[in-house]
Amino acid sequence: MKLKDLAQQLGCDLRAASAEDGDLEISGVSGMEHASPSQITFLANPRYAHKVKDTRAGAIIAAASVPALPIPVVVSENPYVDFARALALFYQPPKPAPGIHPTAVVAATAKIGEDVSIGACAVVGERATIGRGTVLHPLAVVYEGAAVGEDCILHSHTTVREFCTLGNRVILQNGVVVGGDGFGFAKRKDGSHMKIVQSGPTVIEDDVEIQTLSSVDRATVGETRVRRGAKIDSLVQVGHACEVGEDNIICSQTGLAGSTILKKNVLLAGQVGVSGHLTIHENAIVYAQSGIGGDVDAGSVISGSPAFEAGQWRRCITTYQRLPEIQKTVRQLEKKIQELEARLENRHE
Repeated sequence: MKLKDLAQQLGCDLRAASAEDGDLEISGVSGMEHASPSQITFLANPRYAHKVKDTRAGAIIAAASVPALPIPVVVSENPYVDFARALALFYQPPKPAPGIHPTAVVAATAKIGEDVSIGACAVVGERATIGRGTVLHPLAVVYEGAAVGEDCILHSHTTVREFCTLGNRVILQNGVVVGGDGFGFAKRKDGSHMKIVQSGPTVIEDDVEIQTLSSVDRATVGETRVRRGAKIDSLVQVGHACEVGEDNIICSQTGLAGSTILKKNVLLAGQVGVSGHLTIHENAIVYAQSGIGGDVDAGSVISGSPAFEAGQWRRCITTYQRLPEIQKTVRQLEKKIQELEARLENRHE
């Protein structure tokens, strides 16, 4: 589409050197380093404005505060969001046509909404419900009594276990398991372990996306719940009876032990470990590879294992690298103190 039409669809102004710039044909969206003259790129962080001179892109999405750039600018209040919107205009993932593949197995008691697509070898169990416009890709499995909302996408090898619920517009990437048994065992007197039945379902609310090979376990009693708009990265473990808050971001290889509560807008970076039976409050940020062993206050930024305030953690890490030098200095000071004490004793004698 023409650049001026793209700007109009995004609801943005076009800052260009001439009227002809608005007629530039845009064929796609790409990063600054790889964009071609027929593509548009974006600048989310003004610190990298100096790199624009090296891009081959025909135009760029940037904030109004960015100084004059050598190519036409689609002026945006949020360049990263408008980059994502532009990308969606040029690339639409293929969506299977509605219908049930001949090799799919759909129970007679299941309720299937309008315009649902159920792919090859997918399985829908007894009394399960699939909402309007939802897509089950090949080999997706929905167990007995589970409910999947409208306009959901379940990619291949995803599993929604018995009596679990997905809201509307939920996306499960390949290999996700919703409602697998929580890790619950009671130790007998002889040291053996008795499995505890995991009776509580998992509930995934609207507009949640869970990336590949992640697991959200069902609860022993009660429920496990992922609230509206949360985004969970690949290889994440959400333990039984956890609550993931609205608009949370949980990055890869993070693990939540049972009964962890995350309030609204919490961000957990990669490889964070949470010990369970605790609460991380609103707007908290936890840096990568941190270990959380207690409640985290609202708005806190913490790091380390055990985790504490991130600014103090950075100072400690800087000091940690200097420990050999500090140790050497301490030993030298100890030696000097001993020499001074010896001199004082000699004077008194």
